[in-house]
Amino acid sequence: MLFLNLQAMAGIALALSALMALAWVVQQRTGNSGWVDAIWCYSVGFVGSVAALWPLEDGSSARRALVAGLVLCWSARLGTHIARRAAAGVDDPRYANYAREWGCDAPRRMFFFLQSQGLASIPLPFSIFLAAHAPDPGLRLQDYAGAVVMLAAVTGEAIADEQLRRFTLSHSKHSLVCDTGMWHWSRHPNYFFEWLAWLAYPIIALSPQYLWGWASLAAPAIMYWILVKVTGIPPLEEQMLRSRGERYREYQARTNAFFPWPPKQPLQ
Repeated sequence: MLFLNLQAMAGIALALSALMALAWVVQQRTGNSGWVDAIWCYSVGFVGSVAALWPLEDGSSARRALVAGLVLCWSARLGTHIARRAAAGVDDPRYANYAREWGCDAPRRMFFFLQSQGLASIPLPFSIFLAAHAPDPGLRLQDYAGAVVMLAAVTGEAIADEQLRRFTLSHSKHSLVCDTGMWHWSRHPNYFFEWLAWLAYPIIALSPQYLWGWASLAAPAIMYWILVKVTGIPPLEEQMLRSRGERYREYQARTNAFFPWPPKQPLQ
């Protein structure tokens, strides 16, 4: 089992490195960094589904097929959502800000930055691999529970994205802040549901007789760290404060950043 896991991890690392190099080429040639996250989503979905079904000569159990289907469902929804924005010419303000800060050295630094993203993403497909290869025969109640969590997360994130899209279309003033629907309960409900999706794999993988399954907890832990501490909330909120100013500070004061919760009442 150890040798199989190490093989899987090495294959995941090499595949993600190559695919993030492709993302760099697309970003450099189009000048639109919005494609980076779309390619990342498709890459993790592709690598994760292959990892779930590998090695093919062993045959594909129902659990492997289920897990591969879950990650492809997530990847297709989110990747296509981001790709549509990029195709419409919408740049990603986080990467655009990095490129401005780096100046002439931006192409080289962007390449290594995207490679570091690929490196940090290794636990994600590996957690998918571990969930798919849980040794218990047949589908169990926790497999169905993991599927329900994933489908709820994908649906919730799609609803949050659609609410934000409709708000943006109906409000032309850049100073306005979306505070309706799910965005009334969380400043980043899409990020919350994205994190929730990665809880599906530990739910499937965890088992007393499967010690490797505990390593699948790295996926939601890494995703929380990325979204809340690194490339998710911090740079996005800096951008929102620059463009929305006091309106966004008021929104920050009353609304949770990540976990949905009733907003605080303003002081009288």
